[in-house]
Parts: sequence; structure tokens; C-alpha cells
Amino acid sequence: MNQFPWLTVIGLIPLIGALVLWAVPSLADRAKQIALGASLVTLVFAVAAATQFRADATTKFQLVETHPWIPQFGVSYALGVDGIALALILMSVILVPICLLAAWHDLPSEQAHRERHYFALMLVLETFMVGVFAATDVFLFYVFFEAMLIPVYFLIGQFGGQRRQYAAVKFLLFSLAGGLIMLAAVIALYVQGPGGSDGFLLSRLTGLPLDASTEKWIFVGFFIAFAVKAPMVPVHTWLPDAAGESRPATATLLVGVLDKVGTYGMIRFCVELFPGASQWATPLVVVLALISIIYGALLAIGQKDMMRLIAYTSVSHFGFIVLGIFAFTSTAWAGSSLYMVNHGFSTAALFLFAGMLIARRGSKRIADFGGWQRVVPGLAGVWLIAGLSCIALPGLGSFISEFLVLAGAFQRHQVIAVIATTGIILAALYILLLYQRTMTGPKPDNAAEVPDLSLREKWVAVPLVALFLVLGFYPKPVLDLINPAVQTILTSVHVTDPAPVVGSAEGSAK
Repeated sequence: MNQFPWLTVIGLIPLIGALVLWAVPSLADRAKQIALGASLVTLVFAVAAATQFRADATTKFQLVETHPWIPQFGVSYALGVDGIALALILMSVILVPICLLAAWHDLPSEQAHRERHYFALMLVLETFMVGVFAATDVFLFYVFFEAMLIPVYFLIGQFGGQRRQYAAVKFLLFSLAGGLIMLAAVIALYVQGPGGSDGFLLSRLTGLPLDASTEKWIFVGFFIAFAVKAPMVPVHTWLPDAAGESRPATATLLVGVLDKVGTYGMIRFCVELFPGASQWATPLVVVLALISIIYGALLAIGQKDMMRLIAYTSVSHFGFIVLGIFAFTSTAWAGSSLYMVNHGFSTAALFLFAGMLIARRGSKRIADFGGWQRVVPGLAGVWLIAGLSCIALPGLGSFISEFLVLAGAFQRHQVIAVIATTGIILAALYILLLYQRTMTGPKPDNAAEVPDLSLREKWVAVPLVALFLVLGFYPKPVLDLINPAVQTILTSVHVTDPAPVVGSAEGSAK
């Protein structure tokens, strides 16, 4: 059973579903059902693969597949996962069917003939998301990293809002610029490595005896690409436009999953391949992370567009994730890895519930709402829960991850960690103001006939709320999955947690 190509099959199922939709136009009327079915089968196989994973295994990667692909250039088709990668794949395959359900009526009736393209693109994106988290060949990772741009570009450019072309092109240019810089770094890394027909394998490139200058330059090439994807200040400006002009389901996959490739790449490549350069860059990176936390939150407070506000909250949250990564403590790393999962679900809820509100009101402007708690109490309830998860309320998933990040960061960067806690206060401000402006107040006169949550929308909302609660009250299964991978990576880069500061008996007496 361990020889079964789990990761390949998980990636192929949605791709086959997309090809069926494109190859058989007569299935256009059933496009939504076929896409949802393919995503659910993918989820079943992913859960089955997770049952084959052993958190206590001594090997770094499991479910491994390695085959020659382009041996003349040292490229292999190599897949494998540790606990961090598996958690992100599971998050991805859970979110896709939820997004497909949420997108059920995204396109108006006059565009019904385009539905098969819309849903097929989301399935293709799912294939690339699985591939990018599972790749253990650096060049294969780069291929998936860049391939993700194609479906997202068309999902924004063809199906987005009024400024969709501008947003799609801006997203593409930022991503391509970062990707081209990383390509140069990938080639430089291969040149420095042992070469051969499998010279791009991560296992062969880890621990290379690079001179300090070379290591720093290659690190910078990878880091810039991941900072753009993350997104970190100052290379974040593409995100509000892309998310603001996307359909809610597209925005969810863009921010909830694709942006995690940036922070995942920092762990998998920047830290593992270039530990010395990562330590060298830490002072600058933690300052940029802090700026992202505060600046993203302040920009969110001032937004008038609901979708752009949610996008800016993610700039702030990714600052916490990056801060945890470059704190170089096991507590902070566990928190950052868990934060990536929790943020995926909380951001999905915010975008998808915002999409439900926008569909009812016909506007993204916050000022056009007010009093909607009296109109759609069920939707208002889940909207509030999503907001409380975003601000890391105790009992909801984000609290545990944010607490671990700040506690771990405080072990090495006390001042930075203390200042970063202001991001929590600002988060409460922008979320509670958003809820107040959209939900409280007198009942609007023109909303008498607006329906509350439909059965389909309840199928979107209930799993997300359940995940908030489960991960808030019992995060142990996910942490048990993540922690061995965290310890393995920190050990491989020769980093240990700082010793606790304990006062002497004499000092205590004084």
C-alpha cells in the first residue's frame, strides 16, 4: 500500500476533471456537479493518504515518489511530504469543494456557457496547489510555482470585477518578476550542487558547503520570490487589487492557499537550503514582518471596499507567520505552520461570507450596508464568528497559532514581539468596525425580500465554523503532525531553542 502513488493521484484527479469539462462540451450543463465531484474524490484520496502518514517516522519525507524526468538537466519528478506539507495539502483539498459550492451561482445566466471554463480552471489550480506543496525537486517546485499563475490569471482576468484586467496583469507582473529572480537562484543553486541526473533533488542540495557571499545571493533570489507571493511589505500591493477584483471563491484560493506557498517556501527552501544566510537576514526580515503586521492592519481600518479590507488583513496576518519563521524557535515554527492552516480557513470564511453579502446587496462598499443583522441573522452570525476567528478570539483556531508565534518570537526578539501584539488590537478594531458598519443599526428599507442562508450556503458555512471550533479547542492532531517536521528542520540547520532565563535563588530572595 505504501508503494501506491498517493500524491500523483491526488494531483491528477482534479486535472482529469478539468480536462473532461473542456473536452466534452455537452457536459456544460453539469459542469458544477462534475467539478464538485472531482474535488470531493480528491479530498477522499487525500484523507486516505494522510492515514498512511506516520508522524513518528524517522524519514524526513513520506509518500515519496521519485522518477527521472529530464535527466540531462538533472530534473526529477520527485514528490514527498512532511507534516507541514501534508497539513497544507489537506487544507487545500478541503477548501476547494467549499469554494466550488460557494461559487455555484457566481456567473449570471447569460454567462452560463462559460461555467465549465470557470470550474475547470479551479480544478487545474487545485492540481498545481497539491504539486507545489508536494514537490521535493527544486526545479519541479519552480514549475508548479509558476504554473499556478496561469489559472489564477484567467480566473481574475475573465471572471473578475470591472477592473479585472488591470488586477490580473498586475498580479501576473509581480509574480513573474519574483519567479524570474527565483529561476536565476535555482540555476545558481544547481551549479553549486553536485549535478548529475538528479541534481535538483532537495536532498542533494541541502547542506551544500556554499561560501557566505554565494549563499546570501542565492537566498535573496528565493526570498524575494517568496516575499512577493506571501505577500510582504513592500511587495504586497498586487494583493488588494487581485483579491478585490476576484470572485470570492478565487480570492479565497488566492489568499487562503496560494499565498501560503510564499511562507512555506521560506521554511522549505530559504531556511533549509541557506541556514547561514537566513540567520544573516533575520534582523531585516523580522522588521519587515513587523511593518507588515502594523501597516496591513492600519490600511485595513481605512478601507471602504469589503474585499480589499479582507485582503489587507492578510498582509497583517502573513507578517505574523513570517515573524514566527524567522524567530527560529520550535514554538514559533509550530505556531507559524499552524497559522498557515488556520489563516486559510478564517480567510476563506471572510471572503466567502462577504461574497454572500455582496450578492444580496449588489455592492462591495461597506457604506452601502448597515442593519443587515435584522435582515439575514444567520449570515450575520457566521460573519461574526469568521471575524472573531480573524482576531484570534480564544476558543477559535487562530488564537492558538497567534499565541504560539508571539510566545516563540518573544524568546529571541522581545521588543519586536511586544510591538507585534499591537496587531491584535488593530485586528479587533478593523473587524469589529466592519461588523458594526455592515450589521448593526436600523433595518434597511430596501432589504425586506432578501433571503437568509440557503441550504447550499449552510454547507459552505458549517464546515468552516466547525473547523474554527475544532482547531480552537483541540489543535493537538495538527500540532502532532507538524511538530516532528519542525524539530527535524531546526535540527538539520543546527538551531536550538534559547535556554529559559531562570533567576537565581539569591536574586529571587532580593
